[in-house]
Amino acid sequence: MGRVVLVTGVARQLGGRFVRRIQRDPDVDRVIGVDAVAPEHHLGGAEFLKADIRHPAIARVLAETGVDTVVHMDINGTPLGKRGGRASVKETNVIGTMQLLGACQKAPKVQRLVIKSSTSVYGSAPRDPAVFTETTTPKSLPSGGFAKDIVEVEGYVRGFARRRPDVAVCVLRFANILGPCADSPLAEYFSLPVWPTVLGYDPRLQFVHEDDAIAVLRIAAAAPRRGTLNSGTFNIAGDGVLLLSQTARRLGRPTVPLLLPTVTWAGTALRSVGITDFSPEQIRLLTHGRVVETTQMRETLGFRPKYTTAETFAEFARSRGPGLLPPASLARTVDRLAGVLPARGGQSQ
Repeated sequence: MGRVVLVTGVARQLGGRFVRRIQRDPDVDRVIGVDAVAPEHHLGGAEFLKADIRHPAIARVLAETGVDTVVHMDINGTPLGKRGGRASVKETNVIGTMQLLGACQKAPKVQRLVIKSSTSVYGSAPRDPAVFTETTTPKSLPSGGFAKDIVEVEGYVRGFARRRPDVAVCVLRFANILGPCADSPLAEYFSLPVWPTVLGYDPRLQFVHEDDAIAVLRIAAAAPRRGTLNSGTFNIAGDGVLLLSQTARRLGRPTVPLLLPTVTWAGTALRSVGITDFSPEQIRLLTHGRVVETTQMRETLGFRPKYTTAETFAEFARSRGPGLLPPASLARTVDRLAGVLPARGGQSQ
């Protein structure tokens, strides 16, 4: 008998892609996809069980299927499509994770647990370090939104790891995942025809390609390869960083620099009309940025992303089409101005 893998959040594109890929692994005998709604995409030969992880019934699913590996991907910043709102998302993230962990604790056959977390756990604040490691304590803990959900989720996961030391637990803190199928709040922001930005700030950003996200999830869900360890907490990001101004030029999107209070008001207006989830935590990210260290990802987990941050964004840009301004012409104009204007010392972050 091969492994029996249960994956949550399979109604989303990333979860569906992971299910279709992992069932091709030779040591996997059975894959079970779980979500509160039926996916609109195919799951290959995987089984689908319609189940809400917020309910205790998820314990029966684990008991009846003999699952030994759980990959928890149903942790997200936005509702799926137009279903529900922020309250239901928080319930799924926090209450759903609590119920799932409780089910895992009662399931003696569970040997491995993988959590799709986020670098949002570090928050974004003016006094943050230039680079976060997995052990860095944030200067200011997230006070709300998805980032606070992640802090709570990881706290419950640490409690589970203490109660079930026999289970290998791997927490993957992903930077912003981008690609042709990206459906995150940041992807929605990048798709706006004109970007509101915070005057005086040009934050540094990191991205992970969807293909790399699938690849590292597979590594985390399998037995560790020789010379590696895939239990613990790992930052996951592509090499390098991009400034927000660079992403705007590469997409051909004009920016409108505004004072921070005005950007906050604009975010509220965009949320109220349903254009994008321009939340306060996203505004903080687009003000102060966030960069993480990935040494443990490479040296301990043994994963090297195929795409850099710049290459990931280039793939995303190709899937979104041209913006209002031709990227090549915009880049040439900026380069000419940079050569004519006197150099300025320092840069706001």
